[in-house]
Amino acid sequence: MNTPFRLSGTLLAALFAACAGCGLIAPGRLLAAPQLDNIALPEGFSISLYASTVQDARSLCLGPKGLVFAGSRRAGKVYALIDSNRDNRVETVVVVAGNLDTPNGVAYHNGDLYVAETSRVIKYENIGEHLHDPPAPLVVSDAFPKDRWHGWKFIAFGPDGNLYVPVGAPCNVCKKKDERYASIMRLQPDGGKLEVFAHGVRNTVGFDWHPQTNELWFTDNGRDWLGDDRPPDELNHAAGPGLHFGFPYCHGKSISDPLYGRERQCGEFVKPELELGPHVAALGMRFYTGLMFPEKYRGNIFIAEHGSWNRTEKTGYRIMRVPMGLSGPGGYEVFASGWLQGEKAWGRPVDVLVMPDGSLLVSDDEAGAVYRITYQDAG
Repeated sequence: MNTPFRLSGTLLAALFAACAGCGLIAPGRLLAAPQLDNIALPEGFSISLYASTVQDARSLCLGPKGLVFAGSRRAGKVYALIDSNRDNRVETVVVVAGNLDTPNGVAYHNGDLYVAETSRVIKYENIGEHLHDPPAPLVVSDAFPKDRWHGWKFIAFGPDGNLYVPVGAPCNVCKKKDERYASIMRLQPDGGKLEVFAHGVRNTVGFDWHPQTNELWFTDNGRDWLGDDRPPDELNHAAGPGLHFGFPYCHGKSISDPLYGRERQCGEFVKPELELGPHVAALGMRFYTGLMFPEKYRGNIFIAEHGSWNRTEKTGYRIMRVPMGLSGPGGYEVFASGWLQGEKAWGRPVDVLVMPDGSLLVSDDEAGAVYRITYQDAG
């Protein structure tokens, strides 16, 4: 496989070890060295290192002039990834915000950078002009629960101009009277008109809007402790507001919850468009709207599977492709794999982002890196 840029695993490991005390890497935790030689892709595709030393790299968003922002979870930081010479390799990683509470989600809107913490959304105004001297953040909304279980959030602005913010269930499986839990909420950019858009969503950490219909699609992580092979994670489709997707009563298309399933039937809820692998931890997803990849990939959904944590044999740790047709998903197949070697994972994909040139970025919070997947026709 041809890659524009690659350092040997030995050299990368030495570099990361040398930087353990430089503030980019959490004390006591060395980043795994990216092993890009192990990544398998379809013919014509290649993967390269786009950015390194991005501690706990999680959700991605596109800023002005190709600038990429990355949130984190454990690191408490938000980064700007700067490719000043436009060679598709980040020269500078700037910490634009620190000491935040699980700032997983980032979104860029009208010049401002929005960041989701556990219980609030904040924004940094005119961020493109202040990467090295960011202003104090403004609180957009602090109306979200403070629970840390599933408290990290993916956020994005929809075609309606509203900011969509999920609130995960504060448990493995439970029922709460507060309708904010297990939902996707939305609010105006100034924090007004906060409302629940979708109910019964256990924990989504990735969503996007169909490029033709402008309807919301999202991944959802299934509950634990029903065995190795159930329930599946889900790919869901919200054609409009007010729909209920089953949690905690029903999992997947037809699995009744042992505790809550007696209260309501699976047929009462919106079924997943696609059942994904069990415990794969499907996180970031994007419709492919670029032109670099061949025609058959355009309009497809790419999903980052972070990987299982309690399954007897590990699964996930890969990028999946969902071909899309007029009637919806037309399959579920591996696009990029190799982060998992046997039962040992050197990396864990978190999010994907389509770049203006059509390449696909992939964040990895285990290796503290962001990769770039490209396509070149050998003919």
